This record gives sequence, C-alpha cells and structure tokens, in this order.
Amino acid sequence: MFASIPNFADFYSEDAINNQGTECLRVLNEIFSDFDQLLDDKRFQNIHKIKTISSTYMAASGLFPEPEKINYENEKARWQHLADLTEFAFSLRETLDSINQQSFNSFLLRIGINFGPVLAGVIGARKPHYDIWANAVNVASRMESTGKAGSIQVVEEAMILLRDLYGYKFEQRGLIKVKGKGELMTYFLVGNQMLRLTYLT
Repeated sequence: MFASIPNFADFYSEDAINNQGTECLRVLNEIFSDFDQLLDDKRFQNIHKIKTISSTYMAASGLFPEPEKINYENEKARWQHLADLTEFAFSLRETLDSINQQSFNSFLLRIGINFGPVLAGVIGARKPHYDIWANAVNVASRMESTGKAGSIQVVEEAMILLRDLYGYKFEQRGLIKVKGKGELMTYFLVGNQMLRLTYLT
C-alpha cells in the first residue's frame, strides 16, 4: 500500500517562505507519527510500515517467511491480510481528517493497494533498511500515483477479492494506462463491510 498527500507540496511551497520549511517538517512528522501509532492497534498487528518517501507512506501486510506452508481454513482467512490493509487505509484517512480539523488544513490522501508475492530483506552497508520488491509493489505504487486525491484505487483482481470475500463496495473507474503494464481496469473503493461510506473528490 502507498498513501501519499499530493497537496502537501502546495503547503510546503507556501510555508517554507516564512519558516524555512521547519513547520512543514513538524506537520509531516505529526501526520506520520499518528499513522505509526495506528500500528499498535490489534487489528493492524500484521501490518508493517516499510518506509516514507517525501510525503508518501508505504506499508504492507502478510509478510510471512514461508506463506506457501501456511494452511488456511478458507479463502477468507487466506486473504485476511489484504482486508486488514484496506481497513488500515480507511484508518489513515480518518486520522488525517482528524489532523485537518485540529490544524485547519485540508490535506487529502491518495491511496493505492495491490497484492501478490514479494521479495523482502534488509539492504545497504550504511543506513541499512528493510524493503520489499516485486511487480505487486510496482502496481500498488502506480495505483497511488494514477489515483485521485481522497480515493483508494485497486486493480480488478484486488477488487474481486475484497468485494466477494469481505463485502467492500467499489466504483469502476475504467481503463487507465499504467507504466510497464499497459492498460489496467481499476476501481475506487467507496465503502467497507460495515457500510461506512467514503468519499471521492
């Protein structure tokens, strides 16, 4: 999952003139720190923060060492980590809404979610860090970058799993061009299994 704040650059440009960027860093740190605190929630115990890139927050779930050896009771249990990550995306957006109310800002999240096998590990001799790589990661990134502010965008395969197994509601966006993948049918998530409506802008 990639979650970016596309209009944060506008805030940075205006604010940096007066405060040399320190206020922007404070606000961004507050936002990401609040996102990090969500990981202490038992609902999100299997979600891992991977890294932040500028004003983008990257997280993943289901990072088990040998997933092929896990015996799941059913398909719903097998893909629970995808549903958990989707709920985490909702919570990120609710958290940002709360921050907006307190700080009188109007930041929006643009979120992309995908699933699939990944390679994970620690790289680097200096400042080593944990990261993940795979086509699934690249597509998740494209779902974020080609999405709309305030939206959660997924590909058709993810939509089918989340809709059929967990009752999520979607709105078809249509075919979009994705670098390295050609045209993909994508969908916006517009509600979850608790029938909590979301919004699109």
